[in-house]
Amino acid sequence: MKTLRIGLLWHSAAAGNLGVGALSVGNIALARAAADRAGVRPEFTLFGGRETGPVYITDSDTQIRVIDGRYMTSPGGYLADVRHQDIMLDIGAGDSFADIYPDKRFAYMFATKAIALLAGKPLILSPQTIGPFSRQPHTRLAAWACTKAKLVFARDPLSMAVVRQMAPKANVSQVIDVAFMLPYDKPAPSAAGPLRVGINVSGLLMSGGYSGNNDYSLGFDYPAMTRALITAFLAMPGVEVLLVPHVNAPDLPRDDDGAAIDALVSAFPKAVRVPNFTSPSAAKSFIAGLDFLVGARMHATIAAYSAGVPVVPISYSRKFEGLYGGLRYPWVVNAKGMDTKTAVAFVLDAFEKRAVLATDIAKGKPVIEKGLEDYTAALASQFAAAAK
Repeated sequence: MKTLRIGLLWHSAAAGNLGVGALSVGNIALARAAADRAGVRPEFTLFGGRETGPVYITDSDTQIRVIDGRYMTSPGGYLADVRHQDIMLDIGAGDSFADIYPDKRFAYMFATKAIALLAGKPLILSPQTIGPFSRQPHTRLAAWACTKAKLVFARDPLSMAVVRQMAPKANVSQVIDVAFMLPYDKPAPSAAGPLRVGINVSGLLMSGGYSGNNDYSLGFDYPAMTRALITAFLAMPGVEVLLVPHVNAPDLPRDDDGAAIDALVSAFPKAVRVPNFTSPSAAKSFIAGLDFLVGARMHATIAAYSAGVPVVPISYSRKFEGLYGGLRYPWVVNAKGMDTKTAVAFVLDAFEKRAVLATDIAKGKPVIEKGLEDYTAALASQFAAAAK
């Protein structure tokens, strides 16, 4: 059996942001399935930023490279490693292929794509949020990369529209977020006991964003809403409130879910502080045992949705509306469409209608299955071609 060397660009084996980790684990699982269909043996080289958390991708056929300035400019660095690959899968850390972040991030996102393309390697943009792009030269460069890529996969309708408008000649398809493929351990049926309500607290939103000045222009006061929800759920008989982290970032206190939860537990000692998880699958396995989740980290909500747990995502960017709009799932607190009082009432109403939410989740499963199958089939075709 022929070996196929697959580069995994902007993936992570140890990200404290377990959403990025969920994408990486899910994409590797799908790539393995595609390689099996194509009759090739995969060997992976994972290219990502420096991470200091526990390593949760430890497969013997996977090497890890850390992208930084020295690695990008070294003669034996990024270009040399890319030349060794047969094909590149770039997932853009989920939502980083956009111009809403600092220019340094975009420069890395673009340069890594451009080097792979100029080295003659087939580049596939794996399912991700693409855009928004509203500045130059960012839009022009992004359009060039999308046009030159073998395949571009948008994980939601809004990203699909961005690519079609920006790069009309790009070979783009809409599929679904690969984190729906994240493996987990299904919990045993729960015995009689309190309803387990999880609140996935975003440290970033509790801090008001990186600047502390409502960076995402939310229509609601997220800290006030979170405290109101904790108060409301704690007042309900037969309900246990669990505060669930999904981003471990002790070196970035404004982004750290655990630090925000610790502060909340000081104010609400009857709420349970869930310990930080060591892997994306561990987080999903825990979330799968809840009766209800309200969450502001998108991949915490995907973990709930894909495990059949009634969930209310709290949007802070269009990636939420894009993903859940594609699934026709209406139980989302809109980033700019609700004030604090309305958002709290919306979540509490959804809690009372958990059976309806579960039915709406079941309706979305065919969309997810088709999206994952379409992506896997396309990868298998590209792998077979690259192996010739």
